[in-house]
Amino acid sequence: MVESFKERLNKAIAEKGIKPAELARRTGINKSSITAWLKGDYEAKQDNIFKLSKALGVSEAWLMGIDTPSSAPTNIIPISADNMIAIPIIGTIACGDPILADENIIGYRYHLKDTLPGGETFYLKAAGDSMEPTIRNGADVLIRLQEEVEDGEIAAVLVNGDTEATLKRVKKQGDIIMLVAENSAYAPYIITEHNPARILGKAVEVVFDL
Repeated sequence: MVESFKERLNKAIAEKGIKPAELARRTGINKSSITAWLKGDYEAKQDNIFKLSKALGVSEAWLMGIDTPSSAPTNIIPISADNMIAIPIIGTIACGDPILADENIIGYRYHLKDTLPGGETFYLKAAGDSMEPTIRNGADVLIRLQEEVEDGEIAAVLVNGDTEATLKRVKKQGDIIMLVAENSAYAPYIITEHNPARILGKAVEVVFDL
């Protein structure tokens, strides 16, 4: 039996685990319109179906109720409390506190357990444009705690007396270690005895809202 637009939209929202208000924010579509579509009052026009399909990770054809080998969603994973884990988001670093102290946590993001890298992890809220375009201002960057990273990898690094966490690409040239921004407007930070820094962990994933 062919499913309707209403049924497909409800299914995609349920399997993605997002609320209509969040879908409205991601797409720029009025929440009232999304609510009406979910009830089956009327169907969305093509331009809005395009926005919805991008936000929900499904094809336009599938969302419209058309089943073809290429239109069925392949990247929707059912979400439940059993396969999700809350990861803390770190904003600023309170002087003298451990990185995951309550004072430093500004919120949480939920991550699928099966796709989470091993080890202790947290999200760091990116501030500024020094790592653009790779990491946008305001993005949440998943960090795996580790004291060393390979040459060329992006790391979360503590500077300014362990009171500021920054995201930079680590470059190693002999005994010299530099923290390099992606944005060429920023000069490299050279780690020395008088200009210390400490690697917190490796950046493994970037998350940002459209």
